[in-house]
Amino acid sequence: MTYKQRRQITVGNILIGGGAPVSIQSMTNTDTRDADATLQQIEELFSVGCQIIRVAVPDMIAVAVLPEIIAQSPIPVLADIHFDYRLALGAIAAGVHGLRLNPGNIGDQTKIAKVAECAGEAGIPIRVGANSGSLPQDLLESKLANGMSHADALAESLVESVLEQCNILENYGFNAIKVSLKASDVPVTLQAYRKFAQLSDYPLHIGITEAGTLKRGTIKSAVGIGALLLDGLGDTLRVSLTAAPIEEVKLAKTILECAGIRQAYPEIVSCPTCGRTEIDLISLAEKVEGLVEQLKTDGHIINMKKIAVMGCIVNGPGEAQDADIGIAGGKENVILFRHGKKIGVYSEAEAFEELERLLLGT
Repeated sequence: MTYKQRRQITVGNILIGGGAPVSIQSMTNTDTRDADATLQQIEELFSVGCQIIRVAVPDMIAVAVLPEIIAQSPIPVLADIHFDYRLALGAIAAGVHGLRLNPGNIGDQTKIAKVAECAGEAGIPIRVGANSGSLPQDLLESKLANGMSHADALAESLVESVLEQCNILENYGFNAIKVSLKASDVPVTLQAYRKFAQLSDYPLHIGITEAGTLKRGTIKSAVGIGALLLDGLGDTLRVSLTAAPIEEVKLAKTILECAGIRQAYPEIVSCPTCGRTEIDLISLAEKVEGLVEQLKTDGHIINMKKIAVMGCIVNGPGEAQDADIGIAGGKENVILFRHGKKIGVYSEAEAFEELERLLLGT
């Protein structure tokens, strides 16, 4: 299915929608009122590729430290607001680059109007959204009563809830909006985003909410986010894991690379183990991944598109002949190869050292 191009908004210096590259977000899990701890985590997330950060703003004490966080953050800061419109106004005055709020839980329309007015004057966007755990119960129940399946009713309710939130802001002349429609159920999430994308051109913040712990959450997020990206949907994303935020960012990068949205520099491929494997392939592949990650974190530019770690020399260089550099295990030694051609025979430790030297271009 073909969808029309999303309209474009800006979050700080990051373009979202309108054909701009898909951006990676995460959320701090520090106490926002502790500016030092929050800034330290933001720096860590930035170092591995986070482009936009969201912080919880539960009270006016958190609002009071926002200027310090915003001033020192290397990436745009979003304020996560619920229920109290005064927190939103305070965050705007503090200089946040965007808000995450649900107009429906702000309450009185004059309060929503004030937030919309101030956000518009500040030139910052508002993300509205719905997830499966926060829908008005009567909305879902009315659809179930009409004979819809639970999945269809949930997806339709997500779309209607978000459209209602958009309409509230539009009524006050505000349309710098991005939206999210998240469920913990992958098919429901896909259905909701696809339906909304047919009805509106607001940019989409995508993800699978409450995806779970690192292992299961990785799989659910990869399936759901990957499917949306391959559909051409998604302008910014967050991977939601019950894990350290740094894992969210790393996984988001991997999903974008695997979906062909971003070029992996380098892509690391490795073969499955089999009875011919005569080296500790799993450990070696993990060491190579760790080396590449560390070099990139340290600011080194790796001018290779693909690195291969193969378990044997029977078909290693042949299968990975498109690799810029590769390691293939042998009975006593391992070989290094370039584009399928052997360049040397080494012990495993020597091969790893030589690989690092080649990656550094020395």
